Amino acid sequence: MALSSPTLIGKWAILRALGCVFLELLAHNSAKFGEAMWFKVGAQIFSEGGLDYLGNLSLIHTQSILAIWATQVILMGVIEGHRVAGGPLGEVTDPLYPGGSFDPLDLANDPEAFTELRVKEIKNGKLAMFFMFGFFVQAIVHGKGPLEKLTYPVSNNAWAYATNFVPGK
Repeated sequence: MALSSPTLIGKWAILRALGCVFLELLAHNSAKFGEAMWFKVGAQIFSEGGLDYLGNLSLIHTQSILAIWATQVILMGVIEGHRVAGGPLGEVTDPLYPGGSFDPLDLANDPEAFTELRVKEIKNGKLAMFFMFGFFVQAIVHGKGPLEKLTYPVSNNAWAYATNFVPGK
């Protein structure tokens, strides 16, 4: 159970990084759903119109941060309760890697390959944590999302800024 925390945190970091990029990608492909920058989405709840899930009033519309908080606590509690107790699948021997219907490609059948995949998952989770840190710093410094910053002019980067102070320039 020593690997449970890094594995779970890594899995959530992978989902967070994917979510940050996916929202912005949808917005660039003309999907209309309010704010697409991951660091500005939460502030919509304090706007006059409130928060609309995917820009649709009929899905979720709220102006109460307590309602969002309560919904998140209930949903995450149910999900974590199912993960720990086995949920509708019954008793699960390993809650981090339940197998069965969660392993449709039977990747866990070969123990050596499965061990290698577990190590890769932890490494990818650490990389996603690093990406999220980069997204966070970039949002603070530039106020742009990850994809928008990629399309930003290359001349406006840290190397160009740092070389401005080189003698003789």
